[in-house]
Amino acid sequence: MAEKQPDRQQILFLSLVQSLVSSAWIHLGKMKNPVTGTNSIELEEASVSIDMLEMLHNRTQGNLSDDEKRFLENALSDLKINFVEAKLHQSAASEKPNEESHS
Repeated sequence: MAEKQPDRQQILFLSLVQSLVSSAWIHLGKMKNPVTGTNSIELEEASVSIDMLEMLHNRTQGNLSDDEKRFLENALSDLKINFVEAKLHQSAASEKPNEESHS
C-alpha cells in the first residue's frame, strides 16, 4: 500500500508552523538571525511567535492530521521549555549585579 502524500494545504500549514517555530528559535537565541548573522535573545518577540503557534493550535483543534498535531504540539512544548529557561536565565543574570553591589 502506497504512503499517502501530503496535500498542498498540509504542506502550506506545516510551512507556516515551521516559519513561526524558526522565528521563535531565532528570538530565543538558539539560531542565528539570518539577517544579522548573530544570536541574540529577544523574549518579547519569541513570546509573540509562541503565542501565534498556541493560537493556531487552539483554532485548529479537530482539523489536523495526527502528524500535524504532533508536530505542532512538540514544537510548542520545546519552545515553551526553552522560553522559560531563557526567562529564568535572564532573571538570574539581572539579579546577579545587585547581589555583587551588596558585597
